[in-house]
Amino acid sequence: MRFRKLLVPVLTLWTGAVLAAGVDPLAADIDARDALRFAALMKDGAVPTADVLQRDYLDGAGPGVKIFTPGRIRDARHLAAVVAAKPDTYRYAIRNCLPQLPALRGDLRAIYLAFAGLLPERPLPAIDVVFGADNSGGTAGDGRQVLGLEVDCPPGTTPEQFRTTMRGFFAHETVHTWQEDETPAALADLLLSQALREGGADYLATVVTGEIPHLDRDAWARPREAWLWHEFQRDRMAIKGSSDGVDTLTSSPHFRRWFANCHSAPQGWPCEAGYWIGMRIAEAYVAQASDKRAAIRDLLELRDPAAILKASGYGK
Repeated sequence: MRFRKLLVPVLTLWTGAVLAAGVDPLAADIDARDALRFAALMKDGAVPTADVLQRDYLDGAGPGVKIFTPGRIRDARHLAAVVAAKPDTYRYAIRNCLPQLPALRGDLRAIYLAFAGLLPERPLPAIDVVFGADNSGGTAGDGRQVLGLEVDCPPGTTPEQFRTTMRGFFAHETVHTWQEDETPAALADLLLSQALREGGADYLATVVTGEIPHLDRDAWARPREAWLWHEFQRDRMAIKGSSDGVDTLTSSPHFRRWFANCHSAPQGWPCEAGYWIGMRIAEAYVAQASDKRAAIRDLLELRDPAAILKASGYGK
């Protein structure tokens, strides 16, 4: 009887954690309804026109497509032009990866259970898989993460590679749904802030999956770590404290050397090496902290990126 009295409050606390988490990790699923609607438009070799995409894909679409439209799909005309230019890219993803999504349900639930144990107060997002304009593998917004299948499953992707990619996105984009708006201190140190925002998401992805994202980038970066940090610091200081607006700074060579460059990375570099730098700082920050969960919450809030860097001891 005494054991039962002790157990009831524990179960109540656990149930409260799950209820507070938005999506129950034991029932989490991948919503591919819009992806299936898109796939039907390319049946029997068809290449949908802008009118067809507007009527049968964008109109009446679910929240995932609506999140993916500004800045990615843009509009039916733009999407139609991209599909017409790369129909085999879309056909490959439809044929080879769309049918694999149900088998990934177990991976998603395992990752969500890990997050629920790590940060039970954080709401777990719904997940939508859609087709976009071949320019984004995933984004987050409005309590959801949205994944672009034609980017996550390019031609030649094996089932093992697809599973690894999707596990990484399940974890990484979840973190983005929790990150808070940038503070003035973060905006004043834009390159470091972006590194910690993206690298912090990659770091937490390693915590819950046990896998380092983008092993090719990691293998390239580790032997060059000291040099990369020197280069990052030089570009950081060139941007830091600038009176230029955020849009100007994020378009500058100092920023684009590290981010938003997957088709224009410096010669010999992997794309978006800034993610790796941020992951290493985040890892160092949590490692030195006596309260590691509090340190993880610091990374999500990101009130003062420079203070996090200093406390991490990274680069010293």
